[in-house]
Amino acid sequence: MSFSFTARLPLSRHAVDRDHETRSRPGLFDELWADAGTRVLALWRGSVLLAPHVAGTADAPRILLLEPLTVPEATVRVYLGRSLAEDAAEPVGTRLVAAVLGDEAALSLEPDPEAWAPLRTVATTLSDRDAGLFTEALGLANWHLSHTHCPRCGAETTVETAGWNRLCPVDGGQVFPRTDPAVIVLVTDSDDRILLGSNALWENNRYSLLAGFVEPGESLEAAVIREMFEESGLRVTDPVYLGSQPWPFPASIMFGFTVRLADGQSPTALLPDGEEILDLRWFSRDELRASEASIILPGRSSIARAIIEAWLGEPIDFGPDQVHGWR
Repeated sequence: MSFSFTARLPLSRHAVDRDHETRSRPGLFDELWADAGTRVLALWRGSVLLAPHVAGTADAPRILLLEPLTVPEATVRVYLGRSLAEDAAEPVGTRLVAAVLGDEAALSLEPDPEAWAPLRTVATTLSDRDAGLFTEALGLANWHLSHTHCPRCGAETTVETAGWNRLCPVDGGQVFPRTDPAVIVLVTDSDDRILLGSNALWENNRYSLLAGFVEPGESLEAAVIREMFEESGLRVTDPVYLGSQPWPFPASIMFGFTVRLADGQSPTALLPDGEEILDLRWFSRDELRASEASIILPGRSSIARAIIEAWLGEPIDFGPDQVHGWR
């Protein structure tokens, strides 16, 4: 089930060959900028420009990919790879670059801030190629933003390998992009109800699956059992992996699991931690459907939404497209 489930997740889709061997080619960006066929994704504050909609058509939104010489000077450039999409406006094999822009450069390119679209609002409407491209670019842009200096000596690092690592000028140490693993879990009881929690940072009627980061030296399965106990006070067992989705807000990958209550564990022994999780509720399928007017569920770009819909056996037709946090 894992691969078929993952293929449905909005941010797990892709149609780009990341072409890692080309990253280390000397003078690569000079070569790319001299090639009229190169296309550039302009990224500003986590958002991109969308191609103008053609009136009278039902075309899905797509990222506006620019010719290199039309792009203002970037703070960071990253070689993303080659397009594999046969249905895209650009030919298969087109080389793709992300250009991370500062405020002045971005607004010189497009002065209307409303024209720049964040990933969460367009993830479900973009093609496989564009959704994966945006996710890749955003994850790398966020990493560069938070790793400008060497973690060992504090010296300012330089960008190397076409944007895929940074180099310390003092000791020559390399810093590579990082991704923080987290688990997100559907807990069921003996009546096949699911457990949803309300986070302290959300509206008090927003509910989602329980989740948490994997700690050093910990397996995914151990993290599932620990996090569920810490957030709900419940003992769970039999973690079953469903699939994963990158979540570059700023640098996570979400591993989806199902678990069941451990034998002898009462579903009524709920104990929210009171700091992160303020409320916990069990929902049957009928109760969830009947809650349309009273609760807010995860947005359509999240893995939480997909896991809940898989358990429900049908799409959820209510709730917003937005999602807060990783859920």
